Amino acid sequence: MLPHSTSSTYSNRFFLLQGLDVKVWRDYEEFLQELGDRFPHERKGIRKFYDECWRVFNSLNSLELKSLEEPRYLLGQFVKQPIACLTLASFLATNTGDVARKHINDPELLSFIDIECYCWSTVLAGLTPMMNAGMVFCDRHYGGINYPKGGVGRIAQALADGIEEQGSSIMYKANVRKILTEGEGDKLKAVGVQLADGSVFHGQTVISNATRWDTFEYLMEQQALPKSEQLFRERYKKSPSFISIHMGVKADVLPQGTECHHIIVEDWQKMQDPHGTLFVSVPSLLDPSVCPKGTHGVHIFTPDWADNWKGMTTQQYEQKKEEVANALVKRLEAFFPGLQEATLFREVGSPRTHRKFLNRADGSYGPIPSRRPLGMLGMPFNRTAVKGLYCVGDSTFPGQGVNAVVFSGFGCAHRVLCDLGKQPTIPILDPAYNGLLGAVRDRA
Repeated sequence: MLPHSTSSTYSNRFFLLQGLDVKVWRDYEEFLQELGDRFPHERKGIRKFYDECWRVFNSLNSLELKSLEEPRYLLGQFVKQPIACLTLASFLATNTGDVARKHINDPELLSFIDIECYCWSTVLAGLTPMMNAGMVFCDRHYGGINYPKGGVGRIAQALADGIEEQGSSIMYKANVRKILTEGEGDKLKAVGVQLADGSVFHGQTVISNATRWDTFEYLMEQQALPKSEQLFRERYKKSPSFISIHMGVKADVLPQGTECHHIIVEDWQKMQDPHGTLFVSVPSLLDPSVCPKGTHGVHIFTPDWADNWKGMTTQQYEQKKEEVANALVKRLEAFFPGLQEATLFREVGSPRTHRKFLNRADGSYGPIPSRRPLGMLGMPFNRTAVKGLYCVGDSTFPGQGVNAVVFSGFGCAHRVLCDLGKQPTIPILDPAYNGLLGAVRDRA
C-alpha cells in the first residue's frame, strides 16, 4: 500500500482573487491548522465540529463491528463499552449540518462542510447522517488514505483470493436474472437464484448486493412490493450517476507538486448541478508503475443523471460523450494548462456505461434522502421482509461511502450466521427486539 500525505485537495476558485484552496492533510492537527488559517475567525468552531466527529469515530472504533439487528451482540457491547454505545445513540438521529451550524457561522466554511459531505454522500451536510460523517472525516486521519500498488484492481483480486482460500468459489460472467421464492405473503421465502443463462442455484440464504430498486423491482419483479420497500421508496430516491473520463496524458503537463486527488467547485450554488463538481484523481503520481514512462493516468468524474442520456441514436450518444468530455477538460485547463493538447488516450463513460457495467438502476451511486432524514433511523438493515433474503451495500444501514458499505457487510454476515444457527443468539429477545427496531424505523 502507498500512503498519501494529503487525503485530497478541495479547490474553490469562483472568485479569482478570493479562491479557496484547502489541503486535507493526513495529520489531524495539520488539517485544522490549514483550515483555521483560511478561516481564522472560526478556528474554535472548526475544532469543535471536527472533535464532535471524532467522538463518533472513536466510539465506533471501540466496538466490534457486527449486526445491530442482533440483541445479544448489542447487550454485550453495552456491557463492555457503555459510554461509546450511549454516545452513538445520541448521534443516531442527528445530521451533519445540524452539528456544523452549532459551531460554525461563516457561510463559505459551511459550504466547505457541504462539499466535505457531498463528495461521498452526494447530498449536502443537512441531509448527511452525522454517524457517516464521523466515520469518513476521521478515518482519513486515523488510518490515512492508502492506494494499492499496482492499481485498485488489486483490492478486488485480494478479496477474490481470500474467498477462494476459505473454500468458496466465484462464478464470473454469471448475471443473476431472478431471485427464486416459495410461498406467499408473510410466508414468502427466498430459496435460490436463476442466472441469465437459465442455470439455477438453491440455498438457505440469498444475499443481494444490488440496489433495493434492482433487488425488488427487477430480480423479484413477479412479487408484490413489500410495505417496508414501499416506505423505503418514499424516503429515498436514486442519487445521480457519473460521467467518467479516463485519460493518458504526457507527464510534463502536470506541474511539480501536483496532488493525487482534487475536488473542484467553481460555484457553490452549482455544486449539486450535473457537472457542477469535478473530481480528479491521478494515482500514477503515487505509483508510476500503472502508466508507461513519461505519462500519467488521469481520471475525471462528475455527477450526471441517466435521464440526460436517453432518447439518442448511437451517433448522437457518442457525439454527446465527446462534447461533454471536451467541455470538462477545457474547465480543468484553468488548473492544468495544456491538458487537452497533452492527451494521448481518452475513454468516456456516461451514466449508461455505469448502468451497464455496474448493473445498478440508472447507474446510480446509491440512495439519497427524498426529505430531511432523522439521521440514520430510517435506513433499513440487512434483513428484508422476505425470509431468507438479505440486502447488503449502500441501500442498507449505514448507507453510502466505503466505510459504511464495509460496516454493512460485517453486519450482514453476522446476522446471516445467527439466523443459520452458526453464531449464538438470545432467541427469546430476537423477535421482540427486531419488531421494536422495525417500528422505530417505520416511524422515523
